Amino acid sequence: MLEPLRQGLPPVDPTAVSGSASCALPARFDAVRGARSFTRSTLAQWGLDERFDDVALVVSELVTNALRHALPEESRGPEAEPEPSVRLHLMRWSTRLVCAVRDPSEDRPGGAFSPERAEENCDLESGRGLFLVDAYSDSWGWHPLAGRLTGKVVWALFLLHD
Repeated sequence: MLEPLRQGLPPVDPTAVSGSASCALPARFDAVRGARSFTRSTLAQWGLDERFDDVALVVSELVTNALRHALPEESRGPEAEPEPSVRLHLMRWSTRLVCAVRDPSEDRPGGAFSPERAEENCDLESGRGLFLVDAYSDSWGWHPLAGRLTGKVVWALFLLHD
């Protein structure tokens, strides 16, 4: 059974969100470039340009992990299905920003790497991307999707300071 890791995730209250944006990503590794571009334009609209470097690094790692580990091999590449199965969500509250990547896999992200074991796993070859996510965000975690949707969401939280 998957244990969701929700510590540090802001409450999902639609009335408290001051901005949100979402984009579907194709099952190709060049989608990471598109995710970074989407992040740049969204953060610019929200007046958060100064946060781009850290947020884009984390977005790149989360999207790369979803494309590399959460999609079946046959769904990647130029002949991939036209229906995107990875989505990037950016949500802004007055004091925090959340980047979330949804993918179709129900496997926990990073295998042996997890938020609560970040320090002991920093030397592993696999999971270095999540080590960067842990280092550049204020917290991160994941949770399985519920209802008719299958898969998971991996998220990273950034605190915003005035």
